[in-house]
Amino acid sequence: MKGTAQATAGIDELRARLDRIDERLLGEVRARIEICVEIARVKKAQDIPMMQPHRIGLVQERAAAFGAEHGIDLGFLRRLYDLVIEETCRVEDLEMAAAS
Repeated sequence: MKGTAQATAGIDELRARLDRIDERLLGEVRARIEICVEIARVKKAQDIPMMQPHRIGLVQERAAAFGAEHGIDLGFLRRLYDLVIEETCRVEDLEMAAAS
C-alpha cells in the first residue's frame, strides 16, 4: 500500500506541474490572439488584406522545424497550428469588421 501512496503522490506532483504548464500555454494562446487583434487594427488602418498566405506558410514552416528538432510529430503540429490560425483569422475578421 505504501508504494501505491508514493506513486499517487508522484503522479499528483506531475499533474500539478502539467496544470502549471497548461496555464502558461493558455496564457500564451490568449496573448497571441491579443497581438492578432492589434495586427488586424494595423491591417485595417493600412488597407492590408486580412489573409496573408505567405505568413501562414512561414508560421507552419517554423513549427515544422521546431517539431523536427524536438521530436514532435509534424502532423500534430500542423493540426495544432491549423486550429490556432483558424481562430486568429476569425478574431482578425471580427476586429476588422468592427473597425469599419
